[in-house]
Amino acid sequence: MKKTIIIATMGMILGFVACSSEEAKHADVALSTVQCGMCEKTIESGMAKIDGIAKFDVDLNEKVGHVTYKASVINLEAIEKAVSALGYQANNTKADPTAYEALAPCCKIGGMH
Repeated sequence: MKKTIIIATMGMILGFVACSSEEAKHADVALSTVQCGMCEKTIESGMAKIDGIAKFDVDLNEKVGHVTYKASVINLEAIEKAVSALGYQANNTKADPTAYEALAPCCKIGGMH
């Protein structure tokens, strides 16, 4: 009996892990307006607060964000809108103008570096 319960429990755990990994998606988001390390921190910390995003890493040199997200919770369009709400362009989604104006001068295009 114990052996059956242990096997059943392991089966459920493995099934859950398989389902979880199936829904995890990875995407790259072009971040053409990022300028500095402060931009990187703003985006990474802001995206960490978004439900469904497991990881969002900004590559400042390449101006791209590498995102891992749960497709059952959030989609790429919503991720782009969330980046836009922080003041940055994400793929073809323009930065929210009000959020952009609130950025530090070094985070604006042509700003101080």
